[in-house]
Amino acid sequence: MAKTKKEKKNTYMHDVLERFMSHKLAVIGLGLIVLLIILVIILPPLMKLDPYTSYIQGGFNQKPSSAHWLGTDRTGRDIFARLVYGGRISLVVGIMSTVVSMIIGVPLGLLAGYYRGWTETVIMRLADIFMSFPSMMLILVLAAVVGRSVVSITIVLGILGWTQFARLIHSRVLSVREKEYVESAKAIGTKGWKVMTKYILPNSFAPCLITMTFRTASSILMEASLSFLGMGVQPPTASWGNLMFEAQSIVVLSTQPWTWVPPGICLVVTVLSINFFGDGLRDALDPKMKI
Repeated sequence: MAKTKKEKKNTYMHDVLERFMSHKLAVIGLGLIVLLIILVIILPPLMKLDPYTSYIQGGFNQKPSSAHWLGTDRTGRDIFARLVYGGRISLVVGIMSTVVSMIIGVPLGLLAGYYRGWTETVIMRLADIFMSFPSMMLILVLAAVVGRSVVSITIVLGILGWTQFARLIHSRVLSVREKEYVESAKAIGTKGWKVMTKYILPNSFAPCLITMTFRTASSILMEASLSFLGMGVQPPTASWGNLMFEAQSIVVLSTQPWTWVPPGICLVVTVLSINFFGDGLRDALDPKMKI
């Protein structure tokens, strides 16, 4: 019997992997994400990159050269070094804010779907209130109040993104809680929290993995937008958004493309790669999809 269950599990995982590998854009996206993460981790110590030092002797707004691959900015800092370090910050903000959203949203959605009644009413109406505000305006206000550091921006984006996970888990729990194995667990006296964590959550969590990918891409774009407006991560800390802040000047746009084109390309490629990976993961986890 144990061998049969193991064979079924291996067959399911094999089918998931095979469906994912057949999604070419998803595989390319995953490869680019892994490559990006490796580069932003190993390049700084390997190349001894310094995103903060001003190379005054080389001049400000220097064009790309062998000494500075992407030139220097208006304060003489190496743009390539800031691009690499900016990738670190943008990825950290995107991933960690999504984790914060999930930590808040999943338990609330689980409680709302399982207990129903006033618990469901309070949590779901709270989610509706959060979703009724224009997200960008609310983020700008909160960023101005709590500060514009990496940590504060991450927390703000995380708190405002919990509704997606809460509503998703809530809808899944409403169907799973009626299954026979859940009713059997309740009948033998299993406590509510154990029923939720052992029987309901594992069978409701798969869609959250897909939502995590799209939420990460959305958070990276949101951070870049805030930083571009001057309300996100503040210099001298580099992010792809504040690297493109200089593009607000028509002079920079027309005469210094090396200062804003590279971070723009990195941002587009990263967001597309994450979205392609999310699409592939969604198709792979859907048992209705044919290989």
